Amino acid sequence: MRPDEFLHALDLLPAPLHDRALALRGYVMPRRCETCQAVGDAVRVALTAARYDELGPAAQLLDTAEQLATRHHLACRPEHQPGRGQVRRWAETSAPLIAATDASWKGRAGGIGYVASDGRYGLRSRRPGRVDPTGCSRVLVSELRAVEFLLTAYDTPPGGMTVLVDSLPALNYLHRWQGGESGVMPAGYDLRPRHAGRKPTLVRLAELVSERPDLTFAHVKAHAHHALNEAADSLAHMARRRVEEPFDVRPRAHDLVEAFLREWHVALPV
Repeated sequence: MRPDEFLHALDLLPAPLHDRALALRGYVMPRRCETCQAVGDAVRVALTAARYDELGPAAQLLDTAEQLATRHHLACRPEHQPGRGQVRRWAETSAPLIAATDASWKGRAGGIGYVASDGRYGLRSRRPGRVDPTGCSRVLVSELRAVEFLLTAYDTPPGGMTVLVDSLPALNYLHRWQGGESGVMPAGYDLRPRHAGRKPTLVRLAELVSERPDLTFAHVKAHAHHALNEAADSLAHMARRRVEEPFDVRPRAHDLVEAFLREWHVALPV
């Protein structure tokens, strides 16, 4: 279903159903995860029912979609999401959840990465866009985008999670947002709505962080042999290189994260 078709069908629903279907919009796009696809299928059929004035069945289908979406975090594996993965042997670890993020820029190629102690990881490549700032702000914005990329790996970031960043300017913004200054943004950051009216990444991150005082953001020194930081740094560099040298990063990223996480968990006190 194309975005315009979705919006047209959405207008056929009365206000309560309209709002419920709109909240599930992200599932309507094709997904490789079977559960996500099932949510999207239920929403699409609900919209079709509404087109024929069958509002009762439409409401029931949205009930089904919402129930499936509620269990989404249990059923949707990160490896089904582009750029994300998980070393599943660490998924049930009882150790405190700690994660690291990083960014890398060289010329007109950029990359971000994250890795968490529960085995989740992600990497994403980027070329500078028309709304991107230049100079130091470009790197800073990428460092913060990496944090947003990490936190959105979870339906809800777990309470008590610690996020390590090696950029002091990025850490400063995270602390300011957490302290209530969610309107403060890096110099040159464009606040205009993005595709389909979506809020800019850092605006969404600032809003999320401002509502989560239980998250801890801390500094870690770069290139100091900290396993999680080194893993995030390596993923960001790998993503950046992929811009100019196309290659399948999935097996390399998985093996890299597995090695660093093994080192991290082995070093933890028993």
